[in-house]
Amino acid sequence: MAVSPIPVNKKPYAVKIMTLAVSPKTVARRSLAQWLSSLAGHILPPLITLAFLMVFWEIICSSPTASVPPPSRVVSETWELIIHPFYVGQGVDQGLFWHILASLKRVAFGYCLAAIAGIALGTLVGQSDWAMRGLDPIFQVLRTVPPLAWLPLSLAAFKDGNPSAIFVIFITAIWPIIINTAVGIRNIPQDYQNVAKVLRLNQFEYFTKIMIPAAAPYIFTGLRIGIGLSWLAIVAAEMLIGGVGIGFFIWDAWNSSRISDIILALIYVGIVGYLLDRAIAFLAKTVTRNTASA
Repeated sequence: MAVSPIPVNKKPYAVKIMTLAVSPKTVARRSLAQWLSSLAGHILPPLITLAFLMVFWEIICSSPTASVPPPSRVVSETWELIIHPFYVGQGVDQGLFWHILASLKRVAFGYCLAAIAGIALGTLVGQSDWAMRGLDPIFQVLRTVPPLAWLPLSLAAFKDGNPSAIFVIFITAIWPIIINTAVGIRNIPQDYQNVAKVLRLNQFEYFTKIMIPAAAPYIFTGLRIGIGLSWLAIVAAEMLIGGVGIGFFIWDAWNSSRISDIILALIYVGIVGYLLDRAIAFLAKTVTRNTASA
């Protein structure tokens, strides 16, 4: 019995491919929406937390017998300082901008000296076993001395408050820079050293092209720690040396029982310290191409 073949449709099915044309305006709207969503995700949580803390602070300090003023009273009592940060008066009677600027100048000078000396000494200690054995025990002892303990000695040596404060910044910031630089130098992979030998790099080329780039994440970690310690130390040192500076402003406000002024100054100190840390972190990410931690 013959079986008839099943007829097959020789005409292929037509497949239509639809291409969706997206206009530039639509792409721009989506990008803007994504950016706003990301921005809200980063900004809203701290704003909500800050609002909660402000309400809590307002509630617990609203009593007339409270020793710390609530936020509403702080704003009302320090309003002139807030709206006139660039006020210029006689002597130490200056706006908060000038006090912060004076402190930042001292920090910048002492910190730059500490960065230069710290990276140089850290490189020496990290590269030389003899330097490691001779200097590391001394560094470990000196770094445990509190920063303000150096202030009387620096006042006796320099006979002036400004260089004494700069020295305190220097001696405070240098230790984490030295230690982290030395650790970074000692952790350079052996492969990098082998490549330097194959390429027959001289000492200067090895230092600039191999050593410093490889140790840069460690170095910037020390620099970030150093800038934070510098800002902490200058506020404390200025309370003792006097003159224009945010530390002296806080101490003078305490002697005059201006608690609201102290709170405002502390807020500014925290903001400036955060910005300094972010600046070093941004520099680290730029120089190390995102290999340094943020």
